[in-house]
Amino acid sequence: MKQTPRSSSGVTTVMRVVVPLQGLLVQGGGSGLVLGSIIPCALFYFFQLYFKSKNRSENNPTSPPPSSPPELAEISPPSGGLQRVQSLRSIWSPRGSNGHANVSTRAGVMIRQVDGPYYDGLNRAFENPYDELSNSDGIIQLGLDENKLSLDLVQDWLVAHTKCLFVDQELRINGITNYHPFHGLSELKVAVAGFMSQVMEGRVLFDPSQIVLTAGVTPAVEMLAFCLADPGNAFLVPSPYSPDLDRDIKWRTGVDIIPVPCRSSDGFSLNTTSLDRAYNQAKKRGLKVQGVIISNPLNPVGKLLTRNTLYNILDFAMEKNIHVIANEILSGPTSNKNQEFFSLAEILDSQEYDRKRVHVVYGLSKDLCFPGSRVGVVYSCNQNVLEASKKFARFSSISSLSQRLLVSMLNDTAFVGEFIKINRERVRLNSFGVRIQGYDPTKDP
Repeated sequence: MKQTPRSSSGVTTVMRVVVPLQGLLVQGGGSGLVLGSIIPCALFYFFQLYFKSKNRSENNPTSPPPSSPPELAEISPPSGGLQRVQSLRSIWSPRGSNGHANVSTRAGVMIRQVDGPYYDGLNRAFENPYDELSNSDGIIQLGLDENKLSLDLVQDWLVAHTKCLFVDQELRINGITNYHPFHGLSELKVAVAGFMSQVMEGRVLFDPSQIVLTAGVTPAVEMLAFCLADPGNAFLVPSPYSPDLDRDIKWRTGVDIIPVPCRSSDGFSLNTTSLDRAYNQAKKRGLKVQGVIISNPLNPVGKLLTRNTLYNILDFAMEKNIHVIANEILSGPTSNKNQEFFSLAEILDSQEYDRKRVHVVYGLSKDLCFPGSRVGVVYSCNQNVLEASKKFARFSSISSLSQRLLVSMLNDTAFVGEFIKINRERVRLNSFGVRIQGYDPTKDP
């Protein structure tokens, strides 16, 4: 307020009011308050309502005028419930309901990812599958490694045992409906460790306390990528490699893959020269290599890694001070009798290496013909990796029902021993090779 002289006998007070009106400042004194603030505000909202109503009528010319009381009275609510009346907030808002429902930048990146020829081929095979009798012109699916040769054994066991299991103590209602540890039931860890040892024919004894269970091998691989590398780091991967690995490693972690070329001319062998070359190329690109990811046997070429090759990989990793991740999900049903499978865990037991740098991934989908159970395994001697993996497992835990069912199945030692024997023989009898120039299926896997 400001005092101004009026006469010699006294002073009078004059009020100045500042009213913000869509960026316009109106000043007035006394009677100017009404003309300078209230009336412009009323005019502003009047014109806003007018133009908004006009736009709605132009967009929907067939709808009745909103100011017609009889028409509004005849509108009946939908059968599902009361019709929502438009709020004053949506009427007065300048934007109304015209705003876009945006997603995050990360979601946008995922949406823009191109599937590529591998996934296009899988989709076509699913849509038009080959059948010798009903669809001889269909597509034979060779891109997905599913073991269906021994499904009958699994089915027979389920038929014989599921009914009694559901009334047994092991699958009582409290055991399958309550919460459980995200990283897996201790009983299942013990059972899986025993099964893995049987698949390795007793050459390796796995410690259940060093196991974290996940909902499949995909989250197990991604989990290790999160634990061992930061965004912008990289892993060396022998190529050709499974297209799934790009999604498993790169999509969410921000970690890159550096291919290590393995050529058919030398039997897809993996050597330290190729590893060194790829490592140096990554350094030139400014990428920090955190580890080597191998699949044994190599996927998709099917070559088993020899003991000497595994030694060389471990020597390389120790020299560069990096980690090794071995995906051994395909270890059981190998088709070549002339080659022997060696687990990286077996090499560690026989040699002096830094065990904290070696991590094994495994799953039950291939060796047990049970991909629908979604059981993956992270096996590590690194306590920090195990603790972090247990927390990451919150987002990829296995259902209680699947875990309880598998505990019972894997604890049936007679069934497991017979299954491994029959399944391995069936894989060898049904294996085949594509006969092309320079390829001998009797020698190569």
